[in-house]
Amino acid sequence: MPEKYPWEGKVTSVQPRIRLHRSFDEASHSYLGYVLQIEGTINNEERDFSVGIGKGAQAKHAFQVGDIVRGACAPVEDPNKETAEFYKVSGLKVMVRSQISCEPPPWLGCPPDLETYRSRGHRRLNTKTYSARCGPCIWGCRMPVEMTIDHWNPEKVQYRTETFCYGPKSCPSYRPGPTRKVPGRNGMVYEEEDWVDEDNTAHRGADE
Repeated sequence: MPEKYPWEGKVTSVQPRIRLHRSFDEASHSYLGYVLQIEGTINNEERDFSVGIGKGAQAKHAFQVGDIVRGACAPVEDPNKETAEFYKVSGLKVMVRSQISCEPPPWLGCPPDLETYRSRGHRRLNTKTYSARCGPCIWGCRMPVEMTIDHWNPEKVQYRTETFCYGPKSCPSYRPGPTRKVPGRNGMVYEEEDWVDEDNTAHRGADE
């Protein structure tokens, strides 16, 4: 069993923990839970860090920005497949419940269940915009991306991180950034054009 580190701190972000699988022009998602960004102390070191939790833990504790939380966790085994630094969390407890409220964006509070994210669909989000404006927002998401380069050689993969927005299409902070390109076999490249995002969110109105 991996060693677990005790931690405690203030929640600065709660976002979905979703892994994206790409294979040229095909994409699928694994809905793993949520990522808590914490400003606090882990293993007696004061710093910012991130913790991946399951959907059951979020349903039980309803974590939101501003909560003071503690627990224990282990370092992730494969950083290519997680955007969180730590996971396998135990002993979770909310020490102080947040009273934070503000006018969005960003949207704070308790995030919805994972099925809501799945049903809403996402649009690509500029990485710089995510870092500057969307880090605390429940509708933002940093996904670890695993790309299968060759169908005939599925062990040939590449990894990267992409940022997405599940929020209202009218959000004034939103910026799409450049289109995403996916490498394929024999040097081929697939470009995920704007119509993909439009199709993903066509069922929602501007303010949904």
